[in-house]
Amino acid sequence: MKEDFAPISDQIWPLEIADMLSGFAGGLNVYRTMAHHPALLKAWSDLRDHVVNQTTLGAERSEVVILRTGMRLGSSYEWHQHIVRGRKSGLSDARIARLSGPVNEIDGDDAHLAKAVDELFEKSRLSEATYASLKPMIGKLGILDLIATAGFYSTLGFILNTFETPLDQDIADALKENPLRDA
Repeated sequence: MKEDFAPISDQIWPLEIADMLSGFAGGLNVYRTMAHHPALLKAWSDLRDHVVNQTTLGAERSEVVILRTGMRLGSSYEWHQHIVRGRKSGLSDARIARLSGPVNEIDGDDAHLAKAVDELFEKSRLSEATYASLKPMIGKLGILDLIATAGFYSTLGFILNTFETPLDQDIADALKENPLRDA
C-alpha cells in the first residue's frame, strides 16, 4: 500500500499543482504524499497556512499541541519533525520529552494544552474544566485554534501512518546530529 503513495518526486510532480512545488508542498514528504490527490492538497493550503502561520496559539504553544497530537497518534514522523520545529520555537529538550509522558508530569501551561489534546482523543471534546482552564490562558480563538491544530495534525498523522511516509532527510540528519535529550 505505501508504494502507491510514496512521496512524489520533482520529476513526476502533478502539473495541476506545479505552482506548489517550490512552496510548502514540495518541502516535506507528507505533502509530497498528499500530492497524489492534487485537489486535496490545493484545498489543504489555506487551512495549513492558518494552522501553521496564523494561529493565535503562538509558536511554542502550537508546537506543544502538535507534539502531543503526534505522540497520541503514534506518528513517528510528526513527533520527530516537531522535535526540530519545537526546538526552533524555543522548547527545551526536557520540555519536549515531557510531552510524551503522563499529563501529571508536564508543567504549567503545557499540562493544560496536553490535557486538552488528550481529551480530544479520548472524548472528542473538551470538558468544562479544561475549557475553563484554557479560556483565560489562550482565549476563545486560541481554543478554536487548539482544536483545529489537533484535527489538522491528526489528519496528517493518519496519512503518514497509513502510507508509512518516511521522515524528511534533513530532519533525520538533524536528529542524528542532535538527538532528543530529556535533561
